[in-house]
Amino acid sequence: MSAPAIELELSAPVNLRDLGGIWIAGGTLRPQLAIRTDDIAYATREVAQQLVGSGLAAVIDLRSPAEVATTGRGPLAEFPVAYHNLPLISDVSRSTPKGAEGFTHEAMGRMYLDMVENSAEQLVTALNIIAYSPGTTAFHCAAGRDRTGVLAAMLLLALGASDEDIVADYALTGQNMRAIMERNRPVMGAMWRALGMDFSKIDTSQLLNGPMDVAMEMMLGELRARHGDPLAPLRAAGLSEDTIQRLSERAVQR
Repeated sequence: MSAPAIELELSAPVNLRDLGGIWIAGGTLRPQLAIRTDDIAYATREVAQQLVGSGLAAVIDLRSPAEVATTGRGPLAEFPVAYHNLPLISDVSRSTPKGAEGFTHEAMGRMYLDMVENSAEQLVTALNIIAYSPGTTAFHCAAGRDRTGVLAAMLLLALGASDEDIVADYALTGQNMRAIMERNRPVMGAMWRALGMDFSKIDTSQLLNGPMDVAMEMMLGELRARHGDPLAPLRAAGLSEDTIQRLSERAVQR
């Protein structure tokens, strides 16, 4: 069942950052190629204008259909920006960590691995959008942490970044987690209620404790253990050397 659209309280993103400056093969990643963020759908119109004015050409929305139905596209829908909905999780209610473990960093790491292996086609499409977009591409989910973190990791792997730098970028979200949860609470509550779940009983408090690094380290380690090449699931789903070369040409700042 889709969640009904609700009246949104627009606010500036609290987990938005440009991936520029990260070391990749051949140099550093240039600014204004790829931006990762929490839910851009309820950013203020002022933020939308600033992003478009700075060269934003495309948005990749990694959220599920129920999430998109809840918040829509927000003010960016008023601007000439290409929009691509590529859900990495089709049904968030079925993909929520279950049992005693609940939302832990370890559980999230296992979920990330599942995304790479089972949503590889969407990830390949996203990398092609970034490679061939005429300007900046922003990609987001709800928190800008999990699905967004997986796509950021795949992009950085394709560009030759080290596991250490990928984990370091992912871990930067840790300092924003309380603000992310507060910003998302009204929207996520409405969506979970529409899906027949009691949001008050979903315990995400463990995500505020301990280092986040564990989840991304687990995903990268398991991909290497299972496949050798951590990009193997994406290559099997159609990621080409031409796309990787195009990404590199656009990304490298020497």
